[in-house]
Parts: sequence; structure tokens; C-alpha cells
Amino acid sequence: MIAPDVTLDENVVIHHPQLVNLYGCRIGEASRIGAFVEIQRGVIVGRRCKISSHSFICDGVTIEDGVFVGHGVMFTNDRFPRALTPDGRLQTDADWELVPTRVAKAPWSAPAPSSHATCRLTRSSPEYPRALSAARAAQHSKGVER
Repeated sequence: MIAPDVTLDENVVIHHPQLVNLYGCRIGEASRIGAFVEIQRGVIVGRRCKISSHSFICDGVTIEDGVFVGHGVMFTNDRFPRALTPDGRLQTDADWELVPTRVAKAPWSAPAPSSHATCRLTRSSPEYPRALSAARAAQHSKGVER
């Protein structure tokens, strides 16, 4: 389902619109969204991004231009997610604080076609003081990180 309050910029491709759940978000120009993806209210996806199938992007997440989000990626907007408060009550919206997260494209160069790169969230930034937001490229060889 694509809710009426979703903003889709030009040339956005949603491969199976009947198999996504998008509401209150903005999807940038020429981005691609796979099947079984949920993107919540308040999310901004930049231009020329690829969001692979079975991913969940929650409120508070900003994905900058050119970012790849792999299959089955799940974001959380609560730094210490819990079901219960310290006194044993079920948490409500009043019991947690939304933590904004920004995902930037990692700079990398591929010396050979067999190289893979991934974006790893590693530290906070002044703009997003409580969120993981700095990206670093990691190269992998045969599934083992170097």
C-alpha cells in the first residue's frame, strides 16, 4: 500500500507497489524500492537510492543520496529499545525519545570486480548527537572482513 501522503519524486521505481507499505515518507528521484519494504512517516530517502526487499525504515531515519540498503535491513529509532519501563509497565510513546539516524553513502573504490563494500554506522555526529550516523567503508574478501 502506498498512502496518499507519500511523496514520490520523478522516476521512482517500486517493483511491486501492492507488496510495500509506505506512509508519510518522501522518496527521492530515481530511487528504487523492492518488495516487502515498509517505510514509515517522517522518513526521507534521497535520490538514486536502492532499498532492497524485506527492509524496514522507521520514523527518524534519513537516507542520503546514493545509498544502498541491503535485503532485510531493519532500522530502530530508539537507542535502548525495551518493552517495559523500570517499574514493569508496558512502555508508551511517553517512555522513549525518537533518535534521528542519518545514513550517508560510504566513500570507497573497488580495485577489482570481486570487491564488495558496505556502509557501516560507526559513531555519532554533532547534528545527530545520540544517533549512529557516520559511515565507513568496509571491504570484504570471501565473506571475512579485512
